[in-house]
Amino acid sequence: MRKKRRSLSPFQQKNAAQKLTSTLTLSPFFSRSKHVAIYLANDGEIDPSVFITKLWKSNKHCYLPVLHPTKKNHLWFYRYNQKTPLKKNRFGILEPLINNKSRISPWALNLVLFPLVAFDSQGGRLGMGGGFYDRTFEFTRKDKASALGKRTQLYGLAHHFQEVASIPLEQWDIPLHGIATDKQLFITH
Repeated sequence: MRKKRRSLSPFQQKNAAQKLTSTLTLSPFFSRSKHVAIYLANDGEIDPSVFITKLWKSNKHCYLPVLHPTKKNHLWFYRYNQKTPLKKNRFGILEPLINNKSRISPWALNLVLFPLVAFDSQGGRLGMGGGFYDRTFEFTRKDKASALGKRTQLYGLAHHFQEVASIPLEQWDIPLHGIATDKQLFITH
C-alpha cells in the first residue's frame, strides 16, 4: 500500500486532496469540531493540506502531532497555523517546535484526523506500526472512556484504494469512529 500511494503523480495527489476536502467538509463532524488534530502528508499519504486551509478559513483551531520528548511512542499536539515554525522529527516528518503555550491535551481535541496505510469498512486500520495514536488515545477505548474520551472523535484518512477486505484488530488497537477517503466517508461506530 505504501508503495502504491507513493507512486501517485502530483496531479493524482492534488486531485485526491481536493476530493478528500469535499468528503470532510460535508461530514457531520466538521461543523461541530472546534479543535482539530491533523497531520502533514508524508510517504504518499493522502494530503489534508487543502482541508487545513478550509479549517483555518472556518475559524477552527488546527493542531499537529509532535513526538513526545520523554514518553516512548506517545504524541503531543501543538497549535498549527501559517506562521508556525516547523522542524523535521527523527522520522523526517515536519512538526511544530515545542512551545507549551500552544499545546493541547489529547482529550481536549474534538476531532483527530490521522493517516492510514490500510483500512477496512468496519474501522480496522493499519498504521505505520509505532502505536503512537493507540497509546495517545487509549483513553477513548470503550472499556476506559469517560465523558472526556467520548467527545474525541477519531477518523483515519486514506486514499480509497487503501481499503482492504478485513484487518484483524489487536487488543491494543483503538477503534476509529470513521474513515474518510477521496471517494466516501465510512462511519464505523
